[in-house]
Amino acid sequence: MDVPLTAEELLSIAMTNPVNAEITARLPELRVDQCMLTAGCLFQAVWNHQAQLPAAWGIKDYDVFYFDPELSWEAENEVIQAAQHLFQDLEVNVEVKNQARVHLWYEERFGRHYPQLRCAKDGVDRYLVAGTCIGLEIESGELYAPYGLGDIEQGLLRINPKNAQPDLFEQKAKSYQARWPWLRVI
Repeated sequence: MDVPLTAEELLSIAMTNPVNAEITARLPELRVDQCMLTAGCLFQAVWNHQAQLPAAWGIKDYDVFYFDPELSWEAENEVIQAAQHLFQDLEVNVEVKNQARVHLWYEERFGRHYPQLRCAKDGVDRYLVAGTCIGLEIESGELYAPYGLGDIEQGLLRINPKNAQPDLFEQKAKSYQARWPWLRVI
């Protein structure tokens, strides 16, 4: 019987992508609260490992979440600009978002209501695919994975019950399956 994927193994695989390792090492310099490296740059490294592809293959961007109760665009933009300067030599797209502000712009951009969040983890909890709700807490070095790692390990895509949007889930699942055809929607 195979041993289930552990948080330590996922992080070890994810850090074989030198961009993840570099972003993780530099993120404390942003000095933001509840800072997390999250999403595809972590779990897609596992899929790449399983498919014997380079760790960074197919990764479109590197998501960084933080939480600042200061809700002005100016405050968030300062962090975005600092991150662009901090990571410019990596030549990848690093997306930085203050999770305290998402509810202010989400509906206008995506046409759907978005609840006001209480912490950065709440943003991770709202990914469309349950198993992809994964984030690395930069300060503690701990992996946050409220649905566990089984779906990522087994290549299963299931809708997130905390953010059930079947049409958007289907788009996301198709995007993943286009890059990793062996993934299964359940």
